[in-house]
Amino acid sequence: MIIGVGIDVAEIERFGAALDRTPGLAERLFTPNELKLPSGEDRGIASLAARFAAKEALAKSLGAPAGLSWLDAEVVTEDSGRPRLTVQGTVAARAATLGVRAWHLSLSHDAGVASAVVIAEA
Repeated sequence: MIIGVGIDVAEIERFGAALDRTPGLAERLFTPNELKLPSGEDRGIASLAARFAAKEALAKSLGAPAGLSWLDAEVVTEDSGRPRLTVQGTVAARAATLGVRAWHLSLSHDAGVASAVVIAEA
């Protein structure tokens, strides 16, 4: 059963500008693993914007309650390249309250826009 669906978009250039003008913003939004590619190189702005959209979409799938921590949700890249969500703390607590047992995530970025869709499933 679907508990919630969230979708979000982020303009890549605007998101990059926000990261540039706000020291420490990336570290407040993303876990250390999200900031790096599996190779250890810095993740590009388009990829980070998609991950930000995923966290916004995740919050929407949970009803957008106040008090969720950005760092309590992480977009992990599987060996196959497929993205998936892991949650802990505030996000895991809200998901448990709603009965969420599985997450479905899709990310995309093209034409200057990053997007994400999250489905929370019981």
